[in-house]
Amino acid sequence: MTLWKHELRLLLRGRLSTVALALLAVLSVAALAAGMAEVSRQRAAIAAIPAAQAEDIAAVADYVDRTKDAGSAAYYSFHPTWDAPSPLAFAALGMRDVSPYILRVRALGLEAQIYDGDTFNPELALPGRFDFAFVLVFLAPLFVIALFHDQVSGEREAGRLRTLTALPRGGSGLMRRRTLVRLALLWAVLAVPFTFAAIVSGVGIGAILLILAVIAAYLSFWIGLAALIGRLRWSSVANAATLAACWLVLVLIVPTLAHVAINRAVPVDQGAEIALAQRERVNHAWDIPREETMRRFYANHPRWAASAPLGPEFHYKWYLAFHQNGDESVAGQVRAYRAGLERRDAAARALGWVLPSVGVQALLTRLAATDLTAQLAYQDRIRDFHRRLRDFYYAYLFNDRPFGKEDFARAPVFGR
Repeated sequence: MTLWKHELRLLLRGRLSTVALALLAVLSVAALAAGMAEVSRQRAAIAAIPAAQAEDIAAVADYVDRTKDAGSAAYYSFHPTWDAPSPLAFAALGMRDVSPYILRVRALGLEAQIYDGDTFNPELALPGRFDFAFVLVFLAPLFVIALFHDQVSGEREAGRLRTLTALPRGGSGLMRRRTLVRLALLWAVLAVPFTFAAIVSGVGIGAILLILAVIAAYLSFWIGLAALIGRLRWSSVANAATLAACWLVLVLIVPTLAHVAINRAVPVDQGAEIALAQRERVNHAWDIPREETMRRFYANHPRWAASAPLGPEFHYKWYLAFHQNGDESVAGQVRAYRAGLERRDAAARALGWVLPSVGVQALLTRLAATDLTAQLAYQDRIRDFHRRLRDFYYAYLFNDRPFGKEDFARAPVFGR
């Protein structure tokens, strides 16, 4: 135990070691605080939805109650959907930084509403917001390099290596103690703040232990790489330069090139193109006979086919019918777009088995439910809710039932 304490005192006496550990601790705390603040902001925005929704619906209800028109209710009423952050989202914000987590939808064409904000390729999002995943994946290896690049070469250059090797419990035993002490300190300045933040956020013990193990494994990979470079008996400066080059290649260059290759191998159109195509189909409905629109709609939805024929005046059931026809006309594009994103995501996750930086980031975002899979699951929940919305309004429109102020309370609510 005395030897371990001696190694700890010796390490902390070094200015570089102390500064490096302190700086990594500060970065860890700052990243966790930033992540928790962002998650708190998102939760506050979601919590404010009911009050804002009640105010909006009250204004629409006052207008609709004059005409009792269900079509006007469907057209003017926005219905909120939301994707609440998981307890672990603070550690790896992932796609929550670039994808909407609140979306207000109407009972009109859904695909344009979903993809209106899709002005980026989500799978191309770069490191993103400063969070704990960023500190662990991108910054922690640099601190490993700072503490381990001269562990052996520094003693050799100082002329102490032969003496240390000749001492009792010296040689490889001494280097193992130094390695474990430095690993433990690096792990602690990352793990202790994370554990505290995770407990405060209500993260389960299983997830906490798994991420603590991931932190240790990721640090061990870089320490092992430093030890491998150290065996080449180069100078400390050469070791540091080589390890920095390895960091640049393994963390930045290769993942970027691999993602470019994946994107070329699996071409995917922009979601905005789906929104545009859906709008073109919707706009085209104004130029064709209304009976043609209704025939197509009833063919796909025979449960409403007994509705009274259209008269010469405008009727919202025709309007909503061609919006649904527009959605169904781009269904193939939607499936292809989603399948392409999933293939790209699967390829990127497979890359994680080769590149630890990619693998750790993918694992953290999966555990935090902030990855592409979580975003697509949110879209699925929106689609299920929108289907219920359409059925709700169709029951009034296609049966010519009046829609009064009290009927707004019967509308489906997201998440129920």
